[in-house]
Amino acid sequence: MLNDSALDTLFYAARTHNGWLDRPVSDSQLAHLFDLMKWAPTSVNSSPARIVFVKSAPEKAKLGACMAAGNADKVLQAPVTAIIGMDMAFYDKLAQLAPHMDARAWFSGNQVLSDATTFRNSSLQGGYLILAARAIGLDCGPMSGFDAERVDAEFFAGTTIKANFVCSLGYGDVAKVRPRAPRLSFDEACKIV
Repeated sequence: MLNDSALDTLFYAARTHNGWLDRPVSDSQLAHLFDLMKWAPTSVNSSPARIVFVKSAPEKAKLGACMAAGNADKVLQAPVTAIIGMDMAFYDKLAQLAPHMDARAWFSGNQVLSDATTFRNSSLQGGYLILAARAIGLDCGPMSGFDAERVDAEFFAGTTIKANFVCSLGYGDVAKVRPRAPRLSFDEACKIV
């Protein structure tokens, strides 16, 4: 069981950041982050997330131009913004990822199941990315306000990958954090049957 300090890091005290300190994030930190998140579960070990870590000024400018007006500056200022993509042909890796069964056959001819599995599990992996980032001392700023078709054209052209969401990473500027918004209570959001 995690102690209170770890729970604060991952959940209670963790915040969505919109402003960033001028402090770099290393490539080795990003590799460590991925190495943590990749172990979290996905259905049939599908692991459909494909991530582009945008760090350079020219690539940030390209991504910033794809963002909604309120999100462009967040991307430009952040040390790194991860584009969490989803491989629409994830099932082509299932012989490697789930060698104990022929799971590819379940998805390759079933577009509805394949699309739902891709979206659901890449979203899960994006959530794992956020928790992994927090666990190694990084702050996060997830966003969905962007032109997905434009992001796909700029960063995933010629592939089977489509953008799911983006998440800036770095060291957040606590002076730019909004007051904590409320959450639903257990009784408002849950039912035990």
